[in-house]
Amino acid sequence: MNFQLEEAIEILEHTPQTLSQLLTGLSNPWISCDEGEDTWNAFDVVGHLIEGEKNNWLPRIKMIVTKGATETFPPFDRFSQLNQNDGKTIEQLLNEFAEIRRANLKTLRQILDPETDFEQTGMHPEFGIVKLREQISTWVAHDLTHLSQIARVLAKRYQMMSDLGKLICGF
Repeated sequence: MNFQLEEAIEILEHTPQTLSQLLTGLSNPWISCDEGEDTWNAFDVVGHLIEGEKNNWLPRIKMIVTKGATETFPPFDRFSQLNQNDGKTIEQLLNEFAEIRRANLKTLRQILDPETDFEQTGMHPEFGIVKLREQISTWVAHDLTHLSQIARVLAKRYQMMSDLGKLICGF
């Protein structure tokens, strides 16, 4: 892989508006549908993305830039959002995500030297040594995976229609 920061930022910048376009104004049955027990709905996923912005991606990037691999990243609780967003609307979460992401990307551009920083390393609590370019690449892949997850969950809600579409359209 030939990592390019500006290509990575293209996806990271588009994620909030992609989510907003997909989810804003949808009724609760769409926002709260999931794939069964112990799975996430769109509301949960957006909450998870917010937590990642606050406690995972940029904090770990800052550690790589300032401390290298001398300290292990704090563990990230991938489920903390499940108890934090009661009473909020999807629109509130989407706005919060967009604001935090915008600020994080601004900070990312300010703290990185693209000429020298991408090979710097940090210490992941599960995977060991990770390079800065790997951390940013994972951030991008994480966004895309959750965008796909939301689309899959929404599609599953109308699975019968999807099965009919397979018969009619061959997809």
